[in-house]
This record gives sequence, C-alpha cells and structure tokens, in this order.
Amino acid sequence: MDPIKNPFAPGAGSPPPELVGRDPILEQARVLLGRVKQKKPEKSMLLTGLRGVGKTVLLNEIKRMAEVAGYHTISIEAHEGKALGLLIAPYLRSLLYDLDRIAGAGDKVKRGLAVLRSFIGALKLTVGDVSIGLDIDPEKGSADSGDLEIDLPNLFAAIGEAAEDRNTAVAIFIDEIQYFSHKELGALIMAMHRMQQRQLPLVLLGAGLPILPGMAGASKSYAERLFSFPIVGALSQENSAKALQEPAQDAGVAFEIAALNEVFRLTKGYPYFLQEWGYVSWNLATESPINLQVVRDARSTVIPRLDENFFRVRYDRLTPSEKNFLRAIAELGPGAHRTGDIAEILKVKVTSLGPVRAKLINKGMIYSPAHGDMDFTVPLFDDFMIRAIPNFKR
Repeated sequence: MDPIKNPFAPGAGSPPPELVGRDPILEQARVLLGRVKQKKPEKSMLLTGLRGVGKTVLLNEIKRMAEVAGYHTISIEAHEGKALGLLIAPYLRSLLYDLDRIAGAGDKVKRGLAVLRSFIGALKLTVGDVSIGLDIDPEKGSADSGDLEIDLPNLFAAIGEAAEDRNTAVAIFIDEIQYFSHKELGALIMAMHRMQQRQLPLVLLGAGLPILPGMAGASKSYAERLFSFPIVGALSQENSAKALQEPAQDAGVAFEIAALNEVFRLTKGYPYFLQEWGYVSWNLATESPINLQVVRDARSTVIPRLDENFFRVRYDRLTPSEKNFLRAIAELGPGAHRTGDIAEILKVKVTSLGPVRAKLINKGMIYSPAHGDMDFTVPLFDDFMIRAIPNFKR
C-alpha cells in the first residue's frame, strides 16, 4: 500500500478521482452551455448544498466543459467584506482583453472596455480608490451611475455584445454567492434578466449554501424564472461505494463490502468525508483488500484531521455567544430544530436569539430549511460541537 499511489484527495475543491453521482447536473450544464452558445433561451444555474458536498468541484468541471465548448470564462469566489463590483471588475478586464486579442476584434470589444472603464470610475466614487488600470477613455453615461442595479446590467450587456460580435460566448462562474448583499445579488439577477431579454451569449453559473434560492427570490421575485437551483447533496450508498472502490481498483487495490458499508455509515455519503476516510484507510492498510478493521482503526486519525482541517477553521471564527448557540443545536441531536427549542436549551427568550441567529446565517454556519427551523450548513457539525464543548451546561 504505497502512500504515494494513494488515489484519494481530501481538500477544499480538490477534484475526487471519480466524480460519481453527478451526471444529471453535468448533463443539465451541457444543455445550458450548448443552448446559450446558440443564443437560445435557457435558465442559468446556481448549485446549492451544504459544505463538503462538492459544489466547487462541480463548478470547476462545468468550467472545463465550457472551455472545451469554446467559451471564454472567468471564475470568482465571493467572500465576506468584498463588494461585488470590486471583486468582478479585474476579471472582466482580463476577459475583455482576451476578446480583444481575437483576430479582427472590432468596435464592440473596444466599447466593452470603455463601458468597463466607466463602471470602474463609478466604483471609485462610491467605494473608494480602485486600482484597475485601463488605458482607454470611459463611455460617459454607460454603467457609471454608481447604482449597481443599473450599472451591472449595462456592463454585462456590453460584454455580451462583444462576445456576440466575436462569434463566441462568455461563462461567468461565481462560488459562495450567498456572501453577496441583497442589492448585489439583485444586480446579478437583473443583469442576467437583460441577457435573457436580448439573447446575448453570456451565462452565469454559481454555487452557494441552501439559503441561496430564498435569497434570490427575496431579492427579485422573477429569479426562479431566470435560474435553476440544482441541489448537490450527499451521495447514495451505491455511489459512495463507487467513489471509493473504482479509484482503488485502478491502483490495484480493493475494499471489502463491509468496509465500504462502514465508511458510508460514518460519512453519511458526504464526498469530502469519503475522501478523508479513503485516504487514511489506504495509508493504514498493509494489504488488499482494505477491510472493516482498517476502517475502524482509521477513526482515531480521521476525526482529528476533520476537526483540524474542516470543522475548526469555521469554529474559530465564532464568538462565544455564537458557539453557545451552535452547541445548543448540537445538544438537540441531528437534523433541524425549532428556534424555541434552542432558546429553551439556553434558558433565554426566543426574541433574544435574533441577533446571534442572524450573524450565524450571515457567516454561513446555519440556515433555515423551513420557517422557524435551524440546521447546520456543515454536515456532521453537531458531532464536532459536542467534541469541542464537551462540558456544556444546559
């Protein structure tokens, strides 16, 4: 069992050796890319799911598909404290310069650069100094109002026109979309509405936490007519077994059925955890097939690795009151729980939990799968919270 040949790849956004169980989403993306390139109407895609289910991996695979299909692409990751305009402008600059390098590039690309220059100028007025060099005069009156919901659709239209003029298409990929503000998300939705109305070859593919459909609908009521929201969930037991067995077999190693069943029981089919268990089990095994005892022995290594590399990086961003709130959820057991039950555990009034609840939602730690319910956005986080705060006092 050579550790150098270990096929498993635990890590944020690391592609697994076998991308199993995601064929329906990839086929939907293939159709979307094909139709947009032909300037036919189709909903853009926003993938939703918990942490560790492989949304970023899927976005990267769809980006690869887009590039094979001849798209010009940009990839962005949203995060707290970074405004959409400041985040996206440098990438759009690079994209337009790529279009400008196409042989025979004409006035539409030049105009796109001028409109972007106007957009950047408006950012300087509303946000502060923005150092994004563009050696071109702005197009006055285009995307320079300082109102993102007006300017971003105008900018996207100019980029879509430039792509259309060069007989190509553009795909914009944005991960962690839930970090955008209400107004920023609204501006993105309005920009894609403009693309649909004018049938321009520009498509948005994004990913975010399960709160994303609700955020989009609250921002613009017509969002559901512009976007599909495929759910990226845990893998089935069959696909979980394939995710472990097939890469191992390619390297000349097998898993016993009992070992595969135990890994599924421990991971609940979440892809990130499957990769961790596969990786550690491989390194612990002395021969093939990897058996049940190896998987059980792996627990003493896997759990500290998950705590340190997956759970604690999120836990350490929390205030004491936020940790207490999450520990109360964990005390109630797996699944979603009513806010009133959380308040009862903490011995406080429900109304007093509003601020900390809102902060935890904004940090992407919890979401509301149904009105009045709260659940973790991170799979198996309840088990971690019990390990992190073992002496919780109710």
